[in-house]
Amino acid sequence: MLGIEEARKEVLASAENLTDDQLNREVEEGRWTIAQVLEHLYLIERGLAAPIIQKELENDDSQPARKKKPIELTVDRSVQKVEATEPFQPSNEFMTFEEIKERLSQSRAILLKALETVEDEAILSQKSAKHPAFGTMDLAQWVEFIGLHERRHLLQIEELKVEL
Repeated sequence: MLGIEEARKEVLASAENLTDDQLNREVEEGRWTIAQVLEHLYLIERGLAAPIIQKELENDDSQPARKKKPIELTVDRSVQKVEATEPFQPSNEFMTFEEIKERLSQSRAILLKALETVEDEAILSQKSAKHPAFGTMDLAQWVEFIGLHERRHLLQIEELKVEL
């Protein structure tokens, strides 16, 4: 759906051949490790995107967004990054690839369960919710944002791999 599965496959493929030590290695003080980048993706999907989408799908009063937002900018790493707020900041916990994969699988299952209730994808364009960076977006853009956000961080993972 809207590229989220492809993005997830690419992210996991990018990290699957790394050792757990490489995943958790800090290449520069203050920069996230690859494991932390992956944990952030889990935290965003589980704690922000999936609950908002589910809530608005159930909200009969939800209205369409007035206009489409430039969410494609999400992938452009030359655009100023948005600092992740506290609930979406990864921990310093050492994680194995299998643990990370399991968390990402859990968050995706929650999202897909919410989306399974949609009989007609057009409904996603008729309901909206406020995004912390882009403002009010329709739910179709919210779903698309998840894939774009993962692709942005895929580029970050590739940058970090070069420095390992």
